Parts: sequence; structure tokens; C-alpha cells
Amino acid sequence: MVAPPRPVAVPGAALGAPADYLALTKPRIVALVVLTVAAGFVVALPAAARVGFDGNAGTAPLAVQLWILAHLLCGTALVAGGTNALNQVAERDVDSLMHRTRNRPLPAGRLDPNAARSFAWGMALVGVLQLYIVVNPLTALFAALTLASYVFAYTPLKRRTSLSTLVGAIPGALPIVGGWTGTGAPLDAGAAALFGIMFLWQMPHFLALSWMYRADYARAGLRMLSIEDEHGAMTFRQAALNAVALLPISLLPSVLGVAGQIYFFTAALLSTVLILMSIAAARAPSPKSARRLFLFTLAYLPLLFGILVANRIV
Repeated sequence: MVAPPRPVAVPGAALGAPADYLALTKPRIVALVVLTVAAGFVVALPAAARVGFDGNAGTAPLAVQLWILAHLLCGTALVAGGTNALNQVAERDVDSLMHRTRNRPLPAGRLDPNAARSFAWGMALVGVLQLYIVVNPLTALFAALTLASYVFAYTPLKRRTSLSTLVGAIPGALPIVGGWTGTGAPLDAGAAALFGIMFLWQMPHFLALSWMYRADYARAGLRMLSIEDEHGAMTFRQAALNAVALLPISLLPSVLGVAGQIYFFTAALLSTVLILMSIAAARAPSPKSARRLFLFTLAYLPLLFGILVANRIV
């Protein structure tokens, strides 16, 4: 197979437009990451009160909590944006071959790759440093692990094996743990439950997305389960299996005392619907069923965490 040509930057495009640099960061993904980090922070506050932000038991003043949260969200956004930009730098040749990504700043030649790489690393390193200095070293470590696993493991593996989706779910699930540790709360079963929810939720989400765009992924030479699965039954069976595994994990916050009955019944309902939609897609794979499943996964996470946060606050 002949390697696709590298896109050539347009002369004078090194500086680029602010909108192009913003597009490199994938703002919608950054927003989702920030929301999950905020959820992890709020849910962990009672556990943090037992050890305190400064190591002494007791609830920190609201002003201190908000100060830490502001820096946590800002630092996380910088790391997430830098990580996404580094991914686009590494995959600019792949993006140039896919219809839905070929107009991104790098494959379209609106940005110089070296300028984009410097921008991405600068943003990410500033974010890690902010988390380390203002929040705490453990949270900074989780942010650095997110960047490293996404850029140096998941991104290259997409060209080699369909198991990359499992690997990519790890950096996708780490930020909420950083939100938990941002309060100073110790890592415990509650943090593990949040990680598990994020990890398993990503599987039906990305499997549905990959089947919707399997022709694009095949054109770019990426290795996806959906490409090897012409009819979609295997892809959506995997989505259903992960949705089934998500059901008991999504109930753990209530079992562990992190959330109450309202959350328990909401999680049970949402996870059951996700299972049924995944099974329906496996029985009758089609672009319509894939899109329906994908759209429900988009609603699942904010609904689940919204109820979790509200239940925790009340």
C-alpha cells in the first residue's frame, strides 16, 4: 500500500488564523472533558472534606473550592486542547483522505505543521504546569498520562489494530479521575466507579460513530472493527456487551453511598435504554440505527452526570 502524501502548507500560512488554532483543539471535545472533570470534582467534595484541601480534615471555604475548581478546569482545558491538536498534527495525512476531516486547518494547508505542533505542546505543558502548581501534583500526573496515552499510544495504534478503541478509552476516562483528585480526595472505589462509567460509555459511543463513517476510515487506512464488519452485527454486538457491563458500573455510585436513590433509578433507566438500543442496532444494523445509538450516547452522559451532581449537592 502506497503511503498517502503529506499535505503541503500554503505559503504564508505558518501564522494562521485564530479560528484555525481554535479548531485544532476540537472545542466540543474539550467542553465535554471539562464537564466531566467538573462532575468528578463536585462528586468528590464530601470525600475531600474528610482530609481537607490542605491535608487537615474539614470542608474548605467556598472561595477556596471555587479557586481550585477554576484552575482545575482551565488547566484541564489547556491539556485537552493541546492533546487534540497534537493528534491532528500526527494525523494530518489521514485527515486529508477523509471527507469529514479534509477541511481541517492542517490537511487544508491553512496552518504550518511545525507552528501547530509548537502551539499544541505549549498549550499542553502550560496546562500541566498550572495543575501541578495550583491544584496538586497527582491531578497534573493524570493530565500528563492522558496526553501521553492519547498521543503516543492510541493515535499510532489506530493505523495498526482495531483494539485501539479500547486503548483510546483509557485517556478518555482519566480526566474525571483528575476532577476527583483535584479536590484532594484520595483515590478510592468512588473514583474507580467514575472511571469505569467513562470507559465503558465510550465503547458504544465510538463503535456507533466508527460504523457511521466506516467508508471514510477505510479510505484513510485506519484499522477499525467496523471496517472488518461489513454488515455491522459484530460491531453492535460489541456495543451491546459494553452497554451491559455499563449497567452495574453505573449503579455503583449509589451502592457506594456517593449518590442516592434518584441517581440509582436514573442510571438504571438510561443504561437499560442504552442496552436495548445497542441490541436493536445489532439485530438490524443500518445507518439509521447507528445514528440513533450514537445520538443517545451523546445524551446519556450529561443526563447521568447531571443527575449525579444534583443528587450529590442535594
